[in-house]
Amino acid sequence: MNTTLTTNLPTGTTAAQVVAFQGEHGAFSEEACRRHFGQDVQTLPCRTFEDIFAAVDEGRATYGTVPVENSTAGSINKSFDLLLDHDLKLHGEILLRVHHNLLTIRGNAAGITQVRSHPQALAQCESYLNRHKYAAVPWYDTAGSAKDLAADPVDGVGVIASKLAAEVYGLEIVEERIEDMPNNYTRFFVVGRGEPPHAANAKTTLVFAVPNTPGSLYQALGEFANRSVNLTKLESRPRRNRPWQYVFYLDLDGHWQDPAISAAIVSLLNRAAFVKLLGSYPAAQPLEANGASSGQAQLLQI
Repeated sequence: MNTTLTTNLPTGTTAAQVVAFQGEHGAFSEEACRRHFGQDVQTLPCRTFEDIFAAVDEGRATYGTVPVENSTAGSINKSFDLLLDHDLKLHGEILLRVHHNLLTIRGNAAGITQVRSHPQALAQCESYLNRHKYAAVPWYDTAGSAKDLAADPVDGVGVIASKLAAEVYGLEIVEERIEDMPNNYTRFFVVGRGEPPHAANAKTTLVFAVPNTPGSLYQALGEFANRSVNLTKLESRPRRNRPWQYVFYLDLDGHWQDPAISAAIVSLLNRAAFVKLLGSYPAAQPLEANGASSGQAQLLQI
């Protein structure tokens, strides 16, 4: 596979479990599922992010794999909104290095004049497309563009998708790794019902809101700083039911049951308008095997 990723597998995962993802078979999200849970895992393609959460809520899927952040495009706001709306817990984290590939029907490589794919994939390969004078044609999904071309072959048409999509739909790989920026990573959360087993190398994600008063956010974050808890990400999102008010999503190193973190969260409850613990889960291991930096650090440095 031409995708570099690192995961921590939820304890007790078996091939009999069903993992939901957004997109068609062959999507990058499915590639992350298979490398995280094993190649034999049963996957459930979903049309929307909402469908992933519904599948897990209703018991049609054991877990869902949801993209939450891309190193070039930023956070995926819809995923964070759904994490707030649902009572599922975070069970794991995946860091996926995405490589785009030019695919086409066999024997058609020399005649390509237009390339279909999701608008984001087209944007991430813009320089490559311009160099080859390929016309970019937006499509609803990367894997969907491969599926549709395989089902209805058209001369002169290529698609940008994963190597898994080429395998699933029997397309020829014209060229690999055509993305303009080589450091293209996507971070996924694994969502599921109930609490995951306690992990030694844990991260915790929570969401909170504070009163609109001077120093309220400073004081809330101070509960963690005063206990030497390392915060790895802080991001605000509009509170949809209260215009011009905001919630804050927070990632930190450690498990919510660790004494310092538990005490900080209890103190945060006294300062915040509300707090929701999304979960503590095994942190993904470094993306590169050089031991120099963690996967999260690489995401932040891009």
